Amino acid sequence: MTESPSSDARHRVLLVTGLLGAGKSTALKVLEDLGWETIDNFPIHLLGRLIGNTDGQSEIRAPLAIGFDSRTRGFDSNLLTDRVKRLVLRPDIELTTLFLDCSGQELERRYNETRRLHPLAHDVPAAAGIAAERELMEPLRRWADIVISTTQFSSNDLQQAIRQRFGQDAPQSTVVTVTSFGFSRGMPPIADLVFDMRFLDNPHWDPDLRLLTGQDPAVGARIEEDPAYADAFERIRDLLIQLLPRYAAQGKAYVNVAFGCTGGRHRSVYTAEQMAAALRDAGYVPSILHRNLTSRAADLVEGKH
Repeated sequence: MTESPSSDARHRVLLVTGLLGAGKSTALKVLEDLGWETIDNFPIHLLGRLIGNTDGQSEIRAPLAIGFDSRTRGFDSNLLTDRVKRLVLRPDIELTTLFLDCSGQELERRYNETRRLHPLAHDVPAAAGIAAERELMEPLRRWADIVISTTQFSSNDLQQAIRQRFGQDAPQSTVVTVTSFGFSRGMPPIADLVFDMRFLDNPHWDPDLRLLTGQDPAVGARIEEDPAYADAFERIRDLLIQLLPRYAAQGKAYVNVAFGCTGGRHRSVYTAEQMAAALRDAGYVPSILHRNLTSRAADLVEGKH
């Protein structure tokens, strides 16, 4: 007798549907950012072929989200519900249906705002098309595992709701870059957070350290001797660890944290290296960019005396 696959071995399939204008496209974009493979307006009659028709032989590897609505070719809510019921019985598939709902009044407002015609209301008011669509979609709404009403939602609210419900197992979505730079050569144009480290004693004025960089232990030791360094570093580290999850929750894909000093070779480089190590200890995987480490000699911008 063949054993049923464990829940970990089952392939996740999410059917995303709902009323036109309720946010299906937004939901699919967020799911794609979370690592799902997404397909929109997929022909219903090909659903079984896409997922695979033989029990235990599904070719799906990544979580799969399939979007469809009343415009989709071959749409029939009763026929689709029957297909879904059969797929739910498959031992290799974990299938969930998400239905995005919205009040008729709010949908009317959205259609008026975008000046788009409702697909079911070419010669009648939008309200009539919305009512007809709601009746058409009702069997799916009753069947759906998850119903989200977007009546009071902004686009950002819906994105947050999708992340909270489907993003728990997603990999870290925010890419963190820690950059060092020299103010004398201009601010980095894409920095989200900039910390000015010029309040620290400058190793440049020590002849033995001038030609070294923040990657050399002697320079690091000199910077750490500054009484202001340790407290400032801890405060910045704690701030970043507090902010980065907030950025991720807002769907920000990239966060660039920049540390600057005069020439971009000593204080900023050392602090960036140490902060990247602290973020790794906190579970992040930051990349490091030293913008001015190989620039012209620091004497040209910081002076010889």
